[in-house]
Amino acid sequence: MRARDERVTVVIITRDRCAELARTLGHMVALPERPEIIVVDNGSRDGTAAMVAGRFPRVRLLRSDRNLGATARNVAVHQVASPYVAFCDDDTWWEPGALSTAADLLDAHAGLASVTGRIVVEPGGAEDPIVAELDGSPLPAPGWLPGPALLGILAGASMLRVTAFREVGGFSPRLWLGGEEELLAIDLAARGWWMCYRGDVVVHHAASSARDATERRRLGIRNTLWTTWLRRPVRDALRRTGVVVGSLPRDTTSARALAAAVAGLPWVVRERRVVPRDVEEGLRLLEEPQRRSVARRYVG
Repeated sequence: MRARDERVTVVIITRDRCAELARTLGHMVALPERPEIIVVDNGSRDGTAAMVAGRFPRVRLLRSDRNLGATARNVAVHQVASPYVAFCDDDTWWEPGALSTAADLLDAHAGLASVTGRIVVEPGGAEDPIVAELDGSPLPAPGWLPGPALLGILAGASMLRVTAFREVGGFSPRLWLGGEEELLAIDLAARGWWMCYRGDVVVHHAASSARDATERRRLGIRNTLWTTWLRRPVRDALRRTGVVVGSLPRDTTSARALAAAVAGLPWVVRERRVVPRDVEEGLRLLEEPQRRSVARRYVG
């Protein structure tokens, strides 16, 4: 049997997706890297925790009696002893060899905080539309960076350096869930870390049907605005707000999202911390590709 790759721990958060998680874990426990796997069950009521404990005894199970959202990943990373953590959703799984490839890249480049892989959609194996956007990133990058530079990660398909993740405090409890990766990534960049895309790191995604798309869109809009207001200079924040709001459909979900965003202004003002100029310049460069993107429709 091949030795475990002790550089990597896989973290999966889940809630009420027992069958889908079982499929994902079936793929993950069969990987040649044999990574340690931590599952955080966010208060499932469908027998998820019992399934994991009974069918996957190798998997470390952390049970929460409530839904922690994305911050459940913070709970898991607190338990991680390896230098790298690979995030995985309950409807995504890493291809054999992908974890080792990403870990090799992080080993080789001390200034690299994360590697985001190429997502293929199942069934069928077509590339996710976000892949072209990642691969075609317009951001300038140092010559040593082993792939296109990013100012974001995809939590279901990225490996992060644990020290970098902890340095920025992990995922924000304020944002909870829905576009929560953007603030984390901006904070990494503000501290001088780099993030990149690699096409030879492959992650499969079989999108779950057990998803409240309306609530996810509301949270995505709210969190996009909060992230903008928290980190961007006033002029750019106002301009970006106008673009986001102008792109929204005139419906109840948008109205509820805007009301929630405005209600958060007092804490946003208190916790606001503007990014360095080079990071802001990168965010500006990404605005037009994001506006044209067919993969970013939770705000449009």
